[in-house]
Amino acid sequence: MIYDIRHVTTYEYENPVSFARCTLRLEPRGGNDQELISHNVEIRPRPAERHVRRDFFGTLTESVVIEAAHRTLRIDSRSRVKVSRQPPARAAASPAWESVRDISFEATSLGPSSPVGYVFASPLVPVLGPVSAYAATSFAPGAGILAGAVDLMHRIRTEFRYDPKATVISTPLDEVFAKRHGVCQDFAHVMIAGLRGLGLPAAYVSGYLRTIPPAGQPRLQGADATHAWVSLWCGAEFGWVDFDPTNDLMVAGDHIVLAVGRDFSDVSPVDGIIVGSPKQKLDVAVDVLLVE
Repeated sequence: MIYDIRHVTTYEYENPVSFARCTLRLEPRGGNDQELISHNVEIRPRPAERHVRRDFFGTLTESVVIEAAHRTLRIDSRSRVKVSRQPPARAAASPAWESVRDISFEATSLGPSSPVGYVFASPLVPVLGPVSAYAATSFAPGAGILAGAVDLMHRIRTEFRYDPKATVISTPLDEVFAKRHGVCQDFAHVMIAGLRGLGLPAAYVSGYLRTIPPAGQPRLQGADATHAWVSLWCGAEFGWVDFDPTNDLMVAGDHIVLAVGRDFSDVSPVDGIIVGSPKQKLDVAVDVLLVE
């Protein structure tokens, strides 16, 4: 499947901003099951400097400096991506989760795809006893790692409530877990924390999910949104397998990967600093259009 993606981020400032430095992670990833066909980012006002690099995780990261005074900053990212992802069947036989845990700690590489880099706590995902105990219910002794992850994903989907007003990105994980309310970022963080608490390597994935409107209703522009899910290393045979706890789905062709990291702090699409305004309004609009 081929998708056209438009991701527009707009900041409106109460007072003029004299200087801004932003970090953009807006280029979708390329790989075996996802091909980046084209990508372009237009920024207004025009930046004085733009520098591109790959971060440790392989994400294209653009540093932008804006020196012109402005009250509106608009970042318009457009991409075309081909996705050919086929996840393993939910019922597929897979290694016992304990063996995957043990092998993870025996990794000899410290590269971005090495499982050992995703076993330990990270800035937004501490390892918490109650969350580890919650995850352990899904992983009986000797159970296959795929079956355990599917069960944990299903439990989060059914036992947590999607509530955009319940949290912000800085809400601590223990509070999210106690409330059982949140959004996709929260559910991904909870699942990652539980898996890591069992010694299993789990990564945070940001990206896009194609949404299909109800029958008879038109698709609304900007109705799609950035999304988040979990990538779990399931041993050498299966490698990294992705799970979407918000929707109780194994990730397939409707998901487009933007960036991968340890948690949201590694993959935020836009972040940075400004000088000159104490208040701002943020608007994000995403359109994911199936081309063919």
